[in-house]
Amino acid sequence: MVSREHKRAGLQEKLQLLRSITNSHAMNKASIIVDASNYIQELKQKVERLNQDVAAAQTSNNQNPLPMVTVETLEKGYLINVFSDKSCPGLLVSVLEAFQELGLNVLEARVSCTDSFRLQAVGGENEEQSECVDAQVVKQAVLQAIKNWSGSSEQQE
Repeated sequence: MVSREHKRAGLQEKLQLLRSITNSHAMNKASIIVDASNYIQELKQKVERLNQDVAAAQTSNNQNPLPMVTVETLEKGYLINVFSDKSCPGLLVSVLEAFQELGLNVLEARVSCTDSFRLQAVGGENEEQSECVDAQVVKQAVLQAIKNWSGSSEQQE
């Protein structure tokens, strides 16, 4: 009898852990497991998108070495990563101008421009902005800023 209760308590503990990891609000076992399954599917899709981004970046690096861009949605804003294995003079200004055009405030940023270019920024939406900006829109705006920068830097060479 004690063993059965011990197993049941262990199972409940594991279900609560699963519930917290997956941010599930479900109360019964079946719903917690369904939420966990959905969470795993979302993670698989994110991994697939990241793999596609990496593959696309590697392909474009072979043809045209443009920086790689990833954008993740945070609770209030976005985490934007831009990376290039070479120095990119002037790129930071172009990316920040794209943020400004979208109405994003840079809440926090880390930049390295020595041998390579690396930008990690947290952008939050402007308080006065009425409509919400999608992460894909942010990514496209940053990519367009990079293309514009690339075109202008090639003309200067």
